[in-house]
Amino acid sequence: MSSSAPVRAQGPGRPKDMEKRAAILVAAKALFIRNAFAGTSMDAIAADAGVSKLTVYSHFGDKDNLFREVIRSRIEDLLPEETYAFDPDADIRETLERVALIHAHLDCNAETVGTFRAILSDCRQGNPRYGKLIWEEGATRTHGLMERLLQQAVDAGHLDLDDVPRACTQFLSLIKGNLMMRQMFGCAECPESYAIEIEANARAGVEMFLRAYQPR
Repeated sequence: MSSSAPVRAQGPGRPKDMEKRAAILVAAKALFIRNAFAGTSMDAIAADAGVSKLTVYSHFGDKDNLFREVIRSRIEDLLPEETYAFDPDADIRETLERVALIHAHLDCNAETVGTFRAILSDCRQGNPRYGKLIWEEGATRTHGLMERLLQQAVDAGHLDLDDVPRACTQFLSLIKGNLMMRQMFGCAECPESYAIEIEANARAGVEMFLRAYQPR
């Protein structure tokens, strides 16, 4: 077998070494952020993870699947489903502020922006499918969970929304404003004041959202 031929991933009947799998995901995430998808080889991932390339292939099948798993595991770690839990007895402002602060800090941090830069680099080189992967595993999942929360709030009488998907997009846009783009372009010089601004903007976004959609 040639060194470039992918090996079929192990089936569920063959238990995997979860420590090696975790090490591969950690190494792949760091390399994808640093070198983008096209600049990251399975050999480099294996070397950084301290495993053989055969082991990488046996766990993930190919580089596309590995990239998808990196994105999925990272999103699930940072934004678990519990983030979008809805309590009908809780103040809707507190619920939305909790979600807003988590999202705003995550979207605007340096690691997230570094990931987006790597994806944009690949898109510029004619590989838009990797951008689609991060959209499917990131934005599509979180939008679905946020839409569910908003619909539950509507059903409980806490919000008055005619178009929940559109309101979801508006909410997620309001809470980060232009702060993510500022980080993207290297214009967030002072981490302390930038962090304060992230929180202030997220709370202001919730306030504006509620002024538009809270029942009167």
